[in-house]
This record gives sequence, structure tokens and C-alpha cells, in this order.
Amino acid sequence: MSAIAGIFHYDQEPINTEHGHRMMFDLEKYPADDVQVWHHEKIFLGCHAQWITPESIGERLPYYDQNRKLAITADAIIDNRDELFEKLQIERDRRAGIPDSELILLAYHKWAEDAPKHLIGDFAFMIWDERKQTLFGARDFSGSRTLYFHSNAKHFAFCTAIEPLLTLPYVKKELNEQWLAEYLAISAVVEAVDASITPYQHIEQLLPSHSISIAGGQIKLTRYCTLTAGERLKLKSNDEYVEAFQDVFRTAVQSRLRTNRGVGAQLSGGLDSGSIVSFAANALSKNAKRLHTFSYIPPKDFKDYTPRHLMADERPFIHSTVQHVGGINDHYLDLEGKNSYTEIDDFLEITELPYKYFENSFWIKGIFEKAQEEGIGVLLSGARGNLSISWGSAYEHYALLLKKMKWFRLVQELHHYSSKVGGSRLRRLPEVVRVAFPFIDRIFPTEDKPYIFPRIINPSLAKRTNVFHRLKDYGIDQTGWFSSNANLHELRRRHFKDVFHWNTTNTLTAKLSLRYSLWQRDPTNDLRVIRFCLSVPEEQYVQNGVDRSLIRRSTEKLLPDKVRLNLHYRGVQGADWVHRMIPHWDTYKAELKQLSKDDRILSYLDGDVLNAALAKVEAGAVPEYATDADYKILMRSLILYRYMKKFA
Repeated sequence: MSAIAGIFHYDQEPINTEHGHRMMFDLEKYPADDVQVWHHEKIFLGCHAQWITPESIGERLPYYDQNRKLAITADAIIDNRDELFEKLQIERDRRAGIPDSELILLAYHKWAEDAPKHLIGDFAFMIWDERKQTLFGARDFSGSRTLYFHSNAKHFAFCTAIEPLLTLPYVKKELNEQWLAEYLAISAVVEAVDASITPYQHIEQLLPSHSISIAGGQIKLTRYCTLTAGERLKLKSNDEYVEAFQDVFRTAVQSRLRTNRGVGAQLSGGLDSGSIVSFAANALSKNAKRLHTFSYIPPKDFKDYTPRHLMADERPFIHSTVQHVGGINDHYLDLEGKNSYTEIDDFLEITELPYKYFENSFWIKGIFEKAQEEGIGVLLSGARGNLSISWGSAYEHYALLLKKMKWFRLVQELHHYSSKVGGSRLRRLPEVVRVAFPFIDRIFPTEDKPYIFPRIINPSLAKRTNVFHRLKDYGIDQTGWFSSNANLHELRRRHFKDVFHWNTTNTLTAKLSLRYSLWQRDPTNDLRVIRFCLSVPEEQYVQNGVDRSLIRRSTEKLLPDKVRLNLHYRGVQGADWVHRMIPHWDTYKAELKQLSKDDRILSYLDGDVLNAALAKVEAGAVPEYATDADYKILMRSLILYRYMKKFA
């Protein structure tokens, strides 16, 4: 794992190596096991290396292959090494010691610009092809590693982080209003639908699933990976689907255990993280190794106000998983004294961007800190599980059965579902009808008003950037997100079609990994797993009244039934963020009032919406308002305010 940087001159002007070294100097805020550079005439490459895998220890990076006339700098862990060894016909006695960067270089030598299509893992890399006088690079399909760049008439410069690019004398630090407009107009935690733009006018980001080629002063961007449902997998029985899933998921988990340090995992009380932990702990036990789990819990004085079906403290389910799986050193973090407000400046320093996920920011960072203390090299997570391994909404499936007029199966499923969760099957039919035919809500609206997030963007900024028209091209309406009429299947399809959805999350984890010198890895985001899950017939995901059926059946005996068959309770992290801020509430209010009078920030934010929301915080902190929209927009506005003061 590395932070990489480089400069390329389009003309024959030699590189000013001072510029490259200045970028490398700016990366020194991150811990490193080694720092190396390589330059030749009009190309400069650098690598600020953190040794995470056994093969990376002592690795030469940047690496120049004298025979092939290729040079590479890379931030990568490749998971399909065995497959690549065979395809590239690498001798068996050489395989164990080959670093991932060399595998990427050999893949490029064989497949040229098609090389990223053959790679599975988390990566961002750049290769200098001396014979072709071309610079080529790529980012993995979901953007697990970051790669920013600047280009002008003479220069192309790239880096894992934004700030080093701003040290270059030819990069002007200028706010990008289009990025800011998208950031403010989108109500979800996503930053922008155009994932190529950044907060700075002259700095771009290579899109996930894309490669970049620079030759003759021209930049070419190519999408090399598009995920679609494709051909349906047809197996003979439920058992065969379970066996097939276990095989592909086991491979994904095991390939992510490759580290010269300890292995950790984020563990909640749910299915996704529990499934990963069960597969990982079993694999590690074969080598007499233990898995470290890290779980966030609320502080001791927090009074849980959430409904009975939600759990702010998931320890009963976490303990059940730990005891059942075995081979685990479990850590529970209440992060006393930590909160969303006092962590803002440090979090902005890490992310280099304003952010919206403040409810979880302090405990996500806290888990990385604790994992670093425990000597962890790889921290497993299951963040993408809802759309891959644990896909399957009961009501969405029943709506499909209704629209396809499969009455007998629908009645059977509703009977099974009601027997498991309680209540009459007929009581659920009206809700299934509304899911199947959303227009009914427009004709016969329910008494409950739909939740609409307040629009915080200044109307004049929205108008001059035409932001809502741009969002419409991505299916996002005037509410700042997808229409409430969009079904989950359509949202899932769009999620894999559009590259922006996962960019925000992966940008965060990539930069946290650099700060704490450990790599967060998600087996539910493995390309092989996602392709498999997209090929599985829908009836495998909802079956006999059980949603998320495939993962529940696939973890029989691997997880306790208390977790595996849980249909009644759902964990909720971050419910205590307001409670944690109570000691700082007066300072928080004072800063919000200062913000509300700042002409610069009000040129981007809607002052009327802000002032209306401010009235709520005047009365004092109310922990039960943790999900209140006004509370959320105030925190989001304050984070942007701090960012603008410090970075823009």
C-alpha cells in the first residue's frame, strides 16, 4: 500500500525534480516504511510506501523494468494473483516473492491498455511506457484507492492525495463551484454525481472503473468495467447455490487476509460483518492465528431512545457471534469523550474534503486508531453487503410476484413471512401493492407525509450551475436523491451502472488507511462476489418468508441462529451523536451563529433554511433529534464552513 505521485511533461522539457520532491515532501505526514523516487528526462515517479503484504517488504517502487522499458508506481493489493500467475506463465519458483506492482507491470506488458480488465483487487497505478512515450494508469472498479491529477498545456501531474498537487507552481488553488453545487444539492452522503471533479477547479479525479492514457499531449479516459446482471446462473438445487456462494465468498475473504501483520474486522451484530468474521476466523485458525474484531458501542450514560426494533448497542448479538465462531480477540470501543463536533478539523485534514457522514465519523476513525494500536495490517469490513451478499428485500420480491401475477407463490410467501414475523398475511397485502405500483401513493396518499430533506443550497448557486438539471440526468429529482417511487431493483441496477455511488466511501477509507498505515478491505465488494450475486436468480434471495435468504442459508452452523435468523432487530450506529455533543453544545451554537452571519458561506448556503434550523438548537441538545433533518443540515453546513475557512 502506498501513496503515489508523478509528473509528466508533454514536450521535451526536462522534469524539474524539485517539483516532484516537493510533492513527496507533502506526503511525509503519512507514516512510511520506505520512500523512493525514479525520474528520467520528462517523467518523474514517486512512492511513499507502507508495507502491508509480505511481498511488499523491501519492494522497489517505483520500479523500472530495463528489458521491457516500463516503469511503474502503484498503490495496490491484487487478489487474483494465482490466476495471473497462470495467465502470465510465471515460473512457480518466482511466484511467492513477486510484488503486486510487478504483476500489474507484467499484465500491462501482455495486455496493454486492457490490463485492468484482468485485475481483481484494490488499486491505483501509473505506468510509463518508454517505447510508446505513453503514461497509462487505472483505478479499480469501485475506486477503493484514490488518484487525483492536474493537466495543462505542458504538464500532467498525479497523486494519491490532493494537497501535494496544490504545491506545484502551475496549479492554481481555485474553488470548483460545480462540485460544491452538487455536494450541497445532493441530500445523500454522496459528494457529487460527477466523480471526476473535486472541490478544486484545476484538480480532477480518475473515475472508478476507468483507465487513463496520456500521449502526445492528449488525455484519453476509458471505462473498462461495467457491472450488469448478465446471464442468470442456473443450478439444480438450493444446496448447489449455497455451495457455489460459499466457494466464491471464501475465496474473496481468504485473498484479503494476505498481510505481514495482524488481521482485524469491523463487527456489528448483523449478517454481513458476522459472515466475514466467521469465514476469516476459520481461515486464520488453520495457521494458528486469531482474528481481532472491533465493535463500536455507545457510552455508558447513553439512554437508548430508539424504537424497540432498533439497537444502538448491538453487544448481545456481537457476543453471540464471537462465542459461536471462536478464535477471536474482541474489542469494544465506546470512545469516551469523542464526538462528531470536536473531530471535525482532524477529519477534514484526513479526507481533504467536506463530508456529510458526521454521525459515524468519530467512531470509524476510532476503530482505525485502535486497529493501528493492535498492529493490524488488514481491517475487514462488509460495507457493500446490502447490494451483494445479503441482497433480498421481502416486500420488493413479493411486489415482483404480484406484477408477474404469480398469485399462488405470493400467497405462499406471505403465509411463510407472516408466520415468522407475526400478524396476518392479508394485512401485508396493501403494502405489497403499494411497492409494486408506486403511482397508487400519488392517487391515494397515506396519512404519513414522505420524508423530504431540506434543500440547503443557495438558490442563486443552484441556478447558475444548473445543478438540478445535471442531477436529473442521473435519475435524481428535486429532493436531491432518487425518487421515492424508484424500486430497490432499479436502485441496485443504477448503483452498479453509475460509478459515483461508492466513490465517497472508498475515498474516506483510502485516506484513513494512509493516516493509520492499515488497509480496509471489503470481501462483499470483491468483483467476483458481485458478479456472482448479480447472476443469482431472485428467488434465491427471498424464500419461504425469509429475506436475505442466500446468506442466511450459506452461514448455517457458521453463525449463531440468533444472528443468522434475526428478523426482528436491526443495529443502528451513530444514534448517540447528539448525546455525545451535549458538553460542547453552547460552543456549537455560538459557531453556528457566526456561520449564519458569514457572507461568503451564505453565498453558497440558503440563509433562510439555516436560520429556521437554528431555532431548534437554541433550546439545547435533544438526543432524540439525532435523525432530525434540521440537526443534520446544521452539522453539514458547519463542516463545510470549517472546510472553506481552512482549505478553500
